[in-house]
Amino acid sequence: MSLLATKPHARIIRESEGGQHQLKRTLGPVNLIALGIGAIIGAGLFALTPKAAHENAGPAVVFSFIVAAVGCAFAGMCYSEFATMIPIAGSAYTYAYATMGELLAWIIGWDLVLEYAVGAATVSVSWSKYLVRLLDHFHLALPPDLTRSPLEGGLVNLPAILIICAVSVVLMIGISESASLNGFIVAIKVTIVIVVIGLGFAYINRANYVPFIPPNSGEFGHFGISGIMRAAGVIFFAYIGFDAVSTAAQEAKNPQRDMPIGIIGSLAVCTILYVSFAYVLSGIVNYKVMSDTAIYDALHNIGYDWLGTLVVFGILGGYTSVILVMLLGQSRVFYSMSRDGLLPKMFCDIHPKFRTPWRSNLLFMVFVSLFSGFVPLSSLGDMTSIGTLLAFVIVCAGIMIMRRTHPNIPRPYKTPLVPLVPILGIVVCFAMMASLDKMTWIRLVVWLVIGLVIYFTYSRHNSHLVTDPESTHQ
Repeated sequence: MSLLATKPHARIIRESEGGQHQLKRTLGPVNLIALGIGAIIGAGLFALTPKAAHENAGPAVVFSFIVAAVGCAFAGMCYSEFATMIPIAGSAYTYAYATMGELLAWIIGWDLVLEYAVGAATVSVSWSKYLVRLLDHFHLALPPDLTRSPLEGGLVNLPAILIICAVSVVLMIGISESASLNGFIVAIKVTIVIVVIGLGFAYINRANYVPFIPPNSGEFGHFGISGIMRAAGVIFFAYIGFDAVSTAAQEAKNPQRDMPIGIIGSLAVCTILYVSFAYVLSGIVNYKVMSDTAIYDALHNIGYDWLGTLVVFGILGGYTSVILVMLLGQSRVFYSMSRDGLLPKMFCDIHPKFRTPWRSNLLFMVFVSLFSGFVPLSSLGDMTSIGTLLAFVIVCAGIMIMRRTHPNIPRPYKTPLVPLVPILGIVVCFAMMASLDKMTWIRLVVWLVIGLVIYFTYSRHNSHLVTDPESTHQ
């Protein structure tokens, strides 16, 4: 079989509509928008904003969010066309399989699995730190050995493990229950974010905006234009939520109508909140003295210490929903790869009662919780962006290929100005990839090499395009 063999569109749709591996369609447009906001508003807002401002862009981190949002907007329109044309779980993996062939689909799927795993584990470690801070506020304390990994001088990060296990159990019970929990959390944290923005505007010190774009320090990525681009690549981690929306396409009630609403709607809401929050925060706290607790510093500076406790609750809720959506997206990509024969069949088995890919959820509950509890992953958040950017580049290219190879397939939503929009998406996303540091690229290459070994030793020989080759395209 050719490495460029694609999975025909008709076969993708047919296999998703019946049989024992069918997922339950329960999500409406509001659920999908909340799903996207759940993943987007969280780690990026509370942790990455001050980090990117302090180390890379200064107050111009506002422009970094806009650059990242523009790249997401181009990719989001391409995602929307694919999601309505191929409303199947798997996101960029499934889209690449239909347009560019099995090998590239495997590379994207394998990469997304790691990106979601590292992202969920990283956020769970931050969740643990904020839980300890909240308990301290109420004069409660966990033993330090149970809140730090062995490499940090402790025994195990128990809170990080527990939040991964709790969220995984919710996902195994059912997607509608998961969506309800996510919607509740989203309402709380968005309210808190809006309150902080509203109060903060009155306390902005204009002097903190001078200079708005600090001059480059002489090193690429440290302020100036390159700093804005480096910051855009770093905070791109914050925008992966709308990609996670597309992984739930097979569980949407009316994907042809609702997927574009969920993808573009969540992106629009979160961009407004991000830009407003970054502008207010950098106006209250000078970027030169920003730290991971910049939001607390800002609240203290304006005399709203009482809001600090509420913000901790908002951050914990924000992180929880980010973990939920990442584990959801991860398990759905794994489910799709298993359903195609590229991974063992057990991972696409659907629970007879809950109608969820529970074995995939169980696998990642164990895998991610071990990373969360025993490895200090707080520094790996920056590395999550590059795989998502790579997926966006592939999806944008896929739209141009699909328009040429399958021009007559119904498209309830059509990406405007093709090929201009996809090309702009590729250019902007690749520019952000190029701005990331060398270690991020090395990590990506190492993981992909491991994936290629698995593909050529197992996946290629067990692919359904080989074992059941009905009407494949070369």
